[in-house]
Amino acid sequence: MLLCVSASHKTASFELLERLSIHTTRVAPLIAEHDECVQGAVVVATCNRFEAYVDMDEPVTAAEAVGLEAALSAIESATGVSADEFSGSYEVISGPRVAQHLFAVASGLESVVVGEGEIAGQVRRALTEARGDGTTSPELERLFQRASETQRGVKNSTALGRAGRSLVRLSLDLASARFADWVTLRVLLVGTGSYAAATLAALRERGVTDITVHSPSGRGERFARKHALAVADAAGFATAAKLSDLIITCTSVEHPVLSAATFGDEASVARSAPGHERHRRLVIDLGLPRNVDPDVATVSGTDLLDLETIRVHAPLEELQATDAARALVADAAQRFTVVGERRTVAPAVVALRTHMFELLEAEIARGRRRGDDERTEQALRHLVGRLLHTPTTRAHALAEQGRADEVFAALEVLYGLAPEDAASEDDGDAASELAG
Repeated sequence: MLLCVSASHKTASFELLERLSIHTTRVAPLIAEHDECVQGAVVVATCNRFEAYVDMDEPVTAAEAVGLEAALSAIESATGVSADEFSGSYEVISGPRVAQHLFAVASGLESVVVGEGEIAGQVRRALTEARGDGTTSPELERLFQRASETQRGVKNSTALGRAGRSLVRLSLDLASARFADWVTLRVLLVGTGSYAAATLAALRERGVTDITVHSPSGRGERFARKHALAVADAAGFATAAKLSDLIITCTSVEHPVLSAATFGDEASVARSAPGHERHRRLVIDLGLPRNVDPDVATVSGTDLLDLETIRVHAPLEELQATDAARALVADAAQRFTVVGERRTVAPAVVALRTHMFELLEAEIARGRRRGDDERTEQALRHLVGRLLHTPTTRAHALAEQGRADEVFAALEVLYGLAPEDAASEDDGDAASELAG
């Protein structure tokens, strides 16, 4: 059984994610050595995501609970984040949902900037690291390899990779209708993540130089130094907002960072200055969930442009690509699950075919001793092939329905076979038997 313990920008604070991503002790080996029923582990750790993928021995009672315990224990040992502190900041995904989740993650569908390509390389590196540590398993290898294949399919078949950048570009294109000269604008950028970096680049392309950054999570100083910007701390945020012609918010916080109350009494702050043309203020909210309270639109001289408005008024191919990408991911995950279910019944199919062909070879040998010609041998081989076709096809169908146990039980009752004896066959042998 596959299990994923996932903490991301959707479930955890960036501060916690940063602590999880900075560790000198490898987490995957600690998970793998926790219990003998843990078949393997791969860990994906980035600044926006920490995920432990665990392969558990399916027959083990409470395998999911054991896998979660292994992951939490390893996380605490490697990062110092205790289970209690971690509680409420992660979700547990198990079974067929794991494939769909990883395929979506690798394709950039779950990133802060939807469609960003960096995560694909991080997923590949996670598998490479696990291989080096000796913590992969056949099922985890298959899972991560199919994830990379799915990511390439999404990249080649959709415009998802351009979606994040297009969203920023489109919002600024819409803003151009009111700003004739971008050079004179005072801009407040709220956020320091990938969207903020993309927005900053787009603003500078338009000639904007007067840019102040504010970070609700306290990362403004570092971002400002890196990009040579002015910074507004918590105490100066309201004043910076009042002074700005354009405010762009792009943070992952779950509550609005800007509201009508932020502006208070604007009469005490003069937005106009020598050489500065006063504009009607525009607030662009690129946050998910929304960063700006809708009541901002009631502030005198202020307009609000949010994601819903952007998508409705100017739909682009890139912005519609998410649905197409998710459809590709769902299809790939379904195929992954079907193949996996078929593999669960492989030992039974191998056992049945081995049994039948042993009987066949014995009968052919007996016929040769009697002097039977080659036509008799060909007829016997053809007959056994016909006899095996229906039970093999039926076994596959039952496995896809989650009824593999019935196949194993039938073989034991009808033939006295113990399919587990064939489980030691390697994947290549099992695959050839299934293909036959």
